[in-house]
Amino acid sequence: MLDAQPMVARIGVFVGGLVVAALLAWFSEPGRRTLSFAGESYNEVKRVSWPTRKETIQMTGIVFAFVAVMGLLMWVLDKGIEWVLYGLLLGWK
Repeated sequence: MLDAQPMVARIGVFVGGLVVAALLAWFSEPGRRTLSFAGESYNEVKRVSWPTRKETIQMTGIVFAFVAVMGLLMWVLDKGIEWVLYGLLLGWK
């Protein structure tokens, strides 16, 4: 729709849309609630006790190790069930 218009017009329409959206957010009740929620969320994020780099790396290592162990366990269980079903019961292998 705006492909044939110059770049200045396209930027003007975009900025105008942002202004209209900001006015709607400022003057409507749902917009005010959303802005209030955003402000409270920002204040809450400032109060969060973020982990240090060392703690983050340690927890990431623990998660990777847990995933590897669980993957190995799932593989062993899968092969065990496969052996019981196909090897012993059905005799296909």
